[in-house]
Amino acid sequence: MGTYKVRVATGNFLLAGTFSSISITLVGTHEESDKKPLDNCGKDFNPGAVEEFKLCSRRWLGDIVLVRLHKEPYSFYPTDNWYCSFVEVVSPHGQSYRFPCYQWIEGYCTLELREGKGQLVCDDADSPLLLEQRQAELTHRRECYGQVELRLKGFLSCTNSWAKLDDINKVFCFNKTPITEYVRAHWREDTFFGYQFLNGVHPMVIRRCTELPCNFPVTPAMVASSLGESTSLQDELEKGNIFLADYKILEGVPANTINGYQQYIAAPLCLLHLQPSGELVPVAIQLSQSGPDSPIFLPSDSEWDWILAKTWVRYAEFLVHESVSHLLLTHLIDEAFTLATLHQLPMCHPLFKLLLPHTRYTLHINVVGRTLLLRRGGIIERAMGSGLEGTKVLMAKGMSCLTYSSLCFPDDIQERGVDCIPNYYYRDDGLKIWSAIESFVSGIVRHYYRSDAHVLADCELQAWADEIFREGFLGNEVSGFPSSLRSIPELIKYLTMWIYCCSARHAALNNGQYELGAWMPNFPATMRNPPPQAKGTTSLESYLDTIPEVNSTSTILFTLWVICCEPGDSRSLGTYPDEHFTEEEPKRLIAAFQGRLAQISQEIQERNKSLPIPYRYLDPHQIENSTSI
Repeated sequence: MGTYKVRVATGNFLLAGTFSSISITLVGTHEESDKKPLDNCGKDFNPGAVEEFKLCSRRWLGDIVLVRLHKEPYSFYPTDNWYCSFVEVVSPHGQSYRFPCYQWIEGYCTLELREGKGQLVCDDADSPLLLEQRQAELTHRRECYGQVELRLKGFLSCTNSWAKLDDINKVFCFNKTPITEYVRAHWREDTFFGYQFLNGVHPMVIRRCTELPCNFPVTPAMVASSLGESTSLQDELEKGNIFLADYKILEGVPANTINGYQQYIAAPLCLLHLQPSGELVPVAIQLSQSGPDSPIFLPSDSEWDWILAKTWVRYAEFLVHESVSHLLLTHLIDEAFTLATLHQLPMCHPLFKLLLPHTRYTLHINVVGRTLLLRRGGIIERAMGSGLEGTKVLMAKGMSCLTYSSLCFPDDIQERGVDCIPNYYYRDDGLKIWSAIESFVSGIVRHYYRSDAHVLADCELQAWADEIFREGFLGNEVSGFPSSLRSIPELIKYLTMWIYCCSARHAALNNGQYELGAWMPNFPATMRNPPPQAKGTTSLESYLDTIPEVNSTSTILFTLWVICCEPGDSRSLGTYPDEHFTEEEPKRLIAAFQGRLAQISQEIQERNKSLPIPYRYLDPHQIENSTSI
């Protein structure tokens, strides 16, 4: 018998409060309380409020392991939603319990909350009540998000060419930055073209080339003038100074029809040379994978022949970036992880607590993306060279060749042979962030899992990994993605991979799209004439008739601007305002993670002071915690 103190926190933002009647039931190891209304004098549960209530109980309840929040109608007030941050309970003996919530309670319902300590399913083995609660929570989530899945599965007027390049300024007139201006001034230069393979919006394509592909017959004579007098093509191949960007994935992808006219797609190969100065420059471009009608374009060719060849490569970059690297391998893959987390891990599971902040808004932004991009008459159909059908084919190709190692950042750097190339800020910053995430994840995992056997015995974790393998990676064993997680190191790497992908990888692919793509010739979304089959046929006029026309340019420009707008309620990597972990060790690990990220950010900002183009896309302050934009 005694008085329990109950503190309830409401989210500190607009419309988070409620006019509904809120009651609570305390569930202890010995007894459960009667349902008690939470009602002080005046209006309760205002935005930002933390309110205390007193509950008298005639019985000793034992340790409080659950609370039930009951949201019910009050007087004539209409149905509303309430954002509850947390509930705290102090027993008559002074024991304190915290119950994280951090979610909307919609309409009228009862919500059960677990005490904040992270609990694996084996930890609840002796409590049928808590095991039942875990299962009921997951069953409810699967029903709710099953409805979301059904929704998710449901997958300006001038059509003239630009009269001259300067006319593109008519739409290139808002939200200018030093980088957008730099791109407009330098887009024709070979050094800037090469720079973007390292630190542009898609810096994950090039590979070290030690032997030329048989379908790319570049001769030493072709590139001699580009390499310099004191070396040769063979020498540079052996030194590791030759790199290749191969867009074979685009071969056979059907092209769209825009404004009633056929569009075109090529699958180019681009050879690049790392110069003694440390700059990467293109030395040869072939606009198809093979064939006699595909000349090899060189820097020594006529000005517009060479500019057009580079523009075809930039167009290939756009298609692969948007359809595969960005849409498929961040947004859609992260969706599979998000749904599995909601389906398979109850709120008390430590990995649910770890991963939930990295699922924020992912489902929402993907629904918006499907609505705006992937529907009939949407942006992809109206302005992108692959259109809906080509985009589907391209994503299917991307899925079929996806590997686990390609999403594990250090493995990918090693496999592509780009671990030593200078001025590769994407690599340098990415490796630091991967290491910081890995250290944080390792601390959390090792706190809750005592051995490899402990990992293997966690049936909820194994169900989570299995769903991701089946639904996210289509059960493709050749990909190397695990269908189960059998050891602590395996689990740490897997969790690090996902947190990195939904935060840093997405930021690297997303945040520079407007700055580097606002000047359309640098990042065209379609091409209206086929690739040239002979040299000496390109002029400024034919170039303008090939790149996107006015309305397509405007549509893509607006789209890039919208998707790169910083959200008003952004949460940068490592920001966890919702305290799902209540134990001291996870809190210490979070603080250490935040400290390391702050140090990385300072290092990046200091380096950028001396760069003509600062690389900021992997500054932790610029990285969203989740794929939310």
